[in-house]
Amino acid sequence: MIHCRICLVCIVTLLFRVTSYYSFVRADGHYGAAKVMLRPATAGTGVIAGGAVRVVLELAGVENALGKQLGSDNPLNNARAVIDAVLQMRQFREVAAYRGIPMEELWK
Repeated sequence: MIHCRICLVCIVTLLFRVTSYYSFVRADGHYGAAKVMLRPATAGTGVIAGGAVRVVLELAGVENALGKQLGSDNPLNNARAVIDAVLQMRQFREVAAYRGIPMEELWK
């Protein structure tokens, strides 16, 4: 029962973070041997991912993203790696502020 509560908290946190990140920089997540790479996609592309990555991103409400599973084929570990990647997502303005440069400098 405690494990279910932890998972529920993770999913609520995931939904809150993803709905506020429409454009983000590349995010990598890992859990065990599973590695997941998430990249932003242009508007109208949809979710291009396979297996557990697609399921988690669609349930979280992500509209445009590219995902790739690397390493393990275990769906549960891949789903947990996606959650790890989403928690590491940063918007472009956050990255620019962290580096101390204007946003226009990110694309040079």
